[in-house]
Amino acid sequence: MRSLMLYLLFDAMREWLSRVGLYSVFGVMDQIQFRALLAAGLSFGIVIALGKRTIRFLVSLKIGDGGESDAEVLRAHAKSKANVPTMGGVLICGSIFASTFLLADITVPVVFLGLFVLVWLACVGGADDWLKLTAARRGTGRQGLKSWEKLVFQLGVGLLAGYFAYRFAINEFGPSLGHVLNLPFQRTFVPGQWIVNPSLIYLSMPVFVVLAVLMIAGMSNAVNITDGMDGLAGGISCVVSFALLVLTLIAGSEQWSQMLLLPHVARSDELAVLSGSMAGACLGFLWWNAAPAQVFMGDTGSLALGGLIGYIAMVIRQEVVVLIMCGVFLLEIASVVMQVGWFKYTRIKTGTGRRIFRVAPYHHHLHLGGWAENQVVVRLWILAILLCVVALATLKLR
Repeated sequence: MRSLMLYLLFDAMREWLSRVGLYSVFGVMDQIQFRALLAAGLSFGIVIALGKRTIRFLVSLKIGDGGESDAEVLRAHAKSKANVPTMGGVLICGSIFASTFLLADITVPVVFLGLFVLVWLACVGGADDWLKLTAARRGTGRQGLKSWEKLVFQLGVGLLAGYFAYRFAINEFGPSLGHVLNLPFQRTFVPGQWIVNPSLIYLSMPVFVVLAVLMIAGMSNAVNITDGMDGLAGGISCVVSFALLVLTLIAGSEQWSQMLLLPHVARSDELAVLSGSMAGACLGFLWWNAAPAQVFMGDTGSLALGGLIGYIAMVIRQEVVVLIMCGVFLLEIASVVMQVGWFKYTRIKTGTGRRIFRVAPYHHHLHLGGWAENQVVVRLWILAILLCVVALATLKLR
C-alpha cells in the first residue's frame, strides 16, 4: 500500500467511505493525474497564503537586495531594486516540499531523491544569499559563497543523484529503459509490436552519472543566471514545470510510453506530483514577484528550481526534450559564457577586450537595447511557451 500522508488517511477510511457511499468521490486519490493537479493547487495556495507574512519576516531580518551590480551600465537598474527582500525561494521550496510530501508516494525512491536534491540546493542557495545579504550588517566576513564552492556542491548533488537514480532503475531481469540514451526521433519500441527496439544504447553508470551532473549543475546555474528581472525566472520555470508534468505522466505510464515509442521508467509518474508542486509554487510566487516585485527568490529558489528540472529530465530519460523546453535558460547562460570567453580571447589577442552583447545575461542586453523590462519578461515567457509546445510536439515525430 502506498505510503502517502493524505493517502494513508484515505486508506484508513476506505471501508467506511464505501459503506456511506462516498468512496467514488474520494477514490480520485488513486489517480496520479488528480494528485499532480491537486499538488499544483496546494503549493499555489501555500505560497499565496504565506507570501505576505514571509515578506514581512524577511524585511524584519533586513534580508533585502543591496542594489549592487558588477556591470556599470546596470547599476541604475540594480539601485531601483534595492531593499526588496530576497530569499523568497524559501516560499517556493517549502511549498514544493510540503505538497509533494503530502500527495506523492515518498517511498518511491526517485521521489525521495528529488526532494533531497531540492533541499540540498535550497540550502546551498540559502547560505549564499544569507552571507551576501548580511555582509553589510556583519561588517566583516565573506560576501557569499565563492563560485567554486557553489559548483562543488552542485557537482556533489549531481553525482549522488546520478548514482542513486542509476541504481534505482536497475532491472534484475535485463537492461533497463531507465538507463537508455534517448536520442531525438529514436523509437524506444518497435511500432505495433510493443517490443523494445534492439538498437537502443544503454549507458554505463559512469556515463549516466556524468550526464546527470551536467543536467543538474548546468540547469541550476542557468536558472540562477536568468533570475535578473521581476517574474522572469519564476514565469519560465512555471511553464517548464507544467510541461514536465506531462512528460512524467507519459514516462511513468507503460501504455502511453509504448504508444508514443518513448522510454518507460517504472513509477516515474509519481514525479508528476513533484512537477505539479513546482508549477504551482512558481505560479503562486509570481503573485508576489511580478513587477514591481515585492520579493525575489534569490539563489535559494533559482538554484533549487534549476537543479530539480535537470533531475527530473535525467530520471525520465528526456534530457534533449527538456533542453528544448529550457531554451531561454540555455540562451541566458550561453550569453554569459560567450561574453566572458570572447572578452578574454580578444583581450589576449588585441590587448583590448571586446563584447558580443551590450551586457550579459541576454535579458539585460534586450533591456539596454530599448525594450522595457515588462516587455523583456513577457516576450521571453512567450518564447518559453512556444519552446515547450515544440518540445512536446517532437514526441510524436518518431
